[in-house]
Formats: sequence, C-alpha cells, structure tokens
Amino acid sequence: MSTPGSLTTLHFRRLLLTGAAGGLGRELRGRLNAYCDTLRLSDIAELGDAAPGEELRPARLEDAAAMRALLEGVDAVVHLGGYSVEGPWEPILQANIIGLYNLYEAARVHGVKRVIFASSNHVTGFYRQDEVIDNRMPVRPDGLYGVSKAFGENLSRMYFDRHGIETVCLRIGSSYLEPKDRRMLATWLSYDDLERLVVAGLTAPVVGHTLVFGISDNATRWYDNRFAAHVGYRPRDSSDPFRPAVDARQPELDRSDPAVVYQGGVFVRTGPFD
Repeated sequence: MSTPGSLTTLHFRRLLLTGAAGGLGRELRGRLNAYCDTLRLSDIAELGDAAPGEELRPARLEDAAAMRALLEGVDAVVHLGGYSVEGPWEPILQANIIGLYNLYEAARVHGVKRVIFASSNHVTGFYRQDEVIDNRMPVRPDGLYGVSKAFGENLSRMYFDRHGIETVCLRIGSSYLEPKDRRMLATWLSYDDLERLVVAGLTAPVVGHTLVFGISDNATRWYDNRFAAHVGYRPRDSSDPFRPAVDARQPELDRSDPAVVYQGGVFVRTGPFD
C-alpha cells in the first residue's frame, strides 16, 4: 500500500464511496480516508462498524429520495456501487441505469462537481485480444453489464455537457491481489494502482469528461491511455512478475473459445438468462 497522503496534498472535507462493501470498495475504504476529513460509505450490504472519520449511510441506488439524501454535503463521489457482473436485465437496469441516473440527479441538486465512475473493460469486450484500443474508439459491449456501463459513460457525459459535473470514467480491468489467468496479464490492476488511479481522477485540476483504462504497467496490454494523460495517472505495478506462475497454471489456450479470442473473456459467452 502506498504511503497515505503521498499522492496529493489536496484534501476533501467529505468524500462519498458507494459500493463500499464490495471487493474494491473494501480495499478503497482503508485508503481514501487519508484524503478526506470524513469518508461517507454506502452500500446495501453490511458495512460493519464505522471507524474514526467514517459515516455509514446504507442506501439503494434505485431509491431516488435516498440518493438525494446520500449526496447532501458531499464534495466528490467515488461511485463503485451497482450490479458488478453479467446477469439478468432487471437488476442491472435498477442498479446500473436507474440507480446511476438517481446519483447524477442528486449530484446536480447538491452541486457536486466531481465523480469517479467505475465503468468497466466490458464496455469494449468485443474487441479482439490481438487489438490495441484507445478511449476514442467506439464501444463494443460484451453483454448487458457492458451495455449498462456504456450507458453510464454517456449519462455522465451529458451531465458534464449540461451541468458541468466532471467525471472520470474508469474502465477497470481486473483488480485483484494478482492476475488469475493469462488474460489478466493484460487487464490486471493492482490495488495500489487502483488507489493511484482514483486519487488522480479526484485531484487532477481539470478532467472534463474523461475515459481512462484501469490497468497497471503491464508489458502485455490492449489499452492505450494516451488521450487520458491529463489525468496524471502513473501506474507503478506490473503483472510481469506473475507471468511464470500464470503460464504454468495455463500452459495452453483453446483458440476456438471466444473467451480467448475477445478482450472481454468469459463475459462474451455468459448468459442469456431466463
């Protein structure tokens, strides 16, 4: 973990972290408090007890009134909340589409001007693994989850153009302690680099509406962040030290498998759902 406060001297009065009980939310919960006086945490899952400097505010994204109350008094938002995997349409609709609209409407009402939105690499999952893409290329979602994140990127763009709410959309790759397979050698994002990415998005002087791919400094990569350089994200970790172990676990690939052909991996062949 990086030294608290080492990434920036900018300090917020109150930050909101949604999805705080999820995998990445739990990781950031112990990190973002270094950059604010109060860290407001929200989820529908159990959040445990509040640590010093924390506020616990459970809220459902699809509840417009609850979201309006949640955003009151907030300086900036790190939005990780929502339905985080490929699945049936209805829960994705409620959390990732209606819920995101409720969050941005609440941000507009309360004058919140900076949002870090957890988008996903699955917005572009149907590009091939032998292609390198940048953030100006068309989206190619690999499922309903990817479609919902593409909606989120467009909704946040509209709220910037109409209402001046700046958003950095993080197309997060695979953020785990270490890469689990050969695909993740390209998509891996370390937890420390996740922190660096979020804090860069929060503290860059001007971001407008920016799309940035959330990956570490991996030798194998499918994503080009040159058009997001103004955010100032500089990854320091790499999947390369894990390569020998990953190759040993997965010495051969089935090149007839769409999950091996396309960047979205197993998401390209998950579903449909009844």
